[in-house]
Amino acid sequence: MTEPEDLAARVAAGEARAVARLISWVEDGAPGLQDALEALPSPSAAYVIGLTGSPGVGKSTVTSALVGAYRARGKRVGVLAIDPSSPFTGGALLGDRIRMQEHATDTGVFIRSMASRGHLGGMAAATPQAARVLEAAGCDVVLIETVGVGQSEVDVAATADATVVLLAPGMGDGVQAAKAGILEVADIVCVNKADREGAEATARDVRQMLRLGSPVDGWEPLVVTSTAARGEVADLMSALDERRAWLDQGDRGRQRRRARAAAEILALAGGRARIQLAESLSSDVIDAVADGRLSSFAAADGLLTQR
Repeated sequence: MTEPEDLAARVAAGEARAVARLISWVEDGAPGLQDALEALPSPSAAYVIGLTGSPGVGKSTVTSALVGAYRARGKRVGVLAIDPSSPFTGGALLGDRIRMQEHATDTGVFIRSMASRGHLGGMAAATPQAARVLEAAGCDVVLIETVGVGQSEVDVAATADATVVLLAPGMGDGVQAAKAGILEVADIVCVNKADREGAEATARDVRQMLRLGSPVDGWEPLVVTSTAARGEVADLMSALDERRAWLDQGDRGRQRRRARAAAEILALAGGRARIQLAESLSSDVIDAVADGRLSSFAAADGLLTQR
């Protein structure tokens, strides 16, 4: 048995060290990665949940509360906490993992911090493959917590079965800040820190705003509140259950998995193509564009047609 095959077998057996190592391979694009991923068993239909929102809304606290709620149901849970990259080492700052220490000794929970490594969209480029590893390791639920995002960083929607957008009262006009991008991809909007003044008003504003739009796939986004610091996420869990039941009707779940697969394929192909194109870009062409003798459009066309 080759090393990639052995690693894949250990991942399938749920060995935490093997899961951690294979995710590291995914992040680093290590030799043998493709063989290891192909040797993994067909993953179970894990429920992949993305949690996103601006910094300070309590993403880590909500994630931790959801882990506890799903563990109370006996579910195996995997967490991918995407942290900003250190500008010095390129690694993750591990803030989210520190906040979830209460689950660190639970063998039914796997928590991994991943560095965004400069990738836009609130996620690391390796996130979809890392989620597949957790599915193959037997996780029933995979929670993906993004970097604190702005209006247009909504990549998590292409990876998750349910996208939860978190807001909090008292943070200025949070609805205005989010509506141009994040709210448009929300399956569930959760106003966290509901014990603060203005929570119900924020939830009401979001409901009114969502009524102005039309659901893309037939799903009507839900708006709930939570106080995750107290473990009060029952309404959010109910909304996630409702979303899961909706996906289980007909072929909706399969269509969602197909959409996730398409996004993953295109992301991988785009990354590889960018590397290959960069290797083909000559100094002469760069100098010509820099000196104004050639337009960047013409240079780009030439780069594409020469391959």
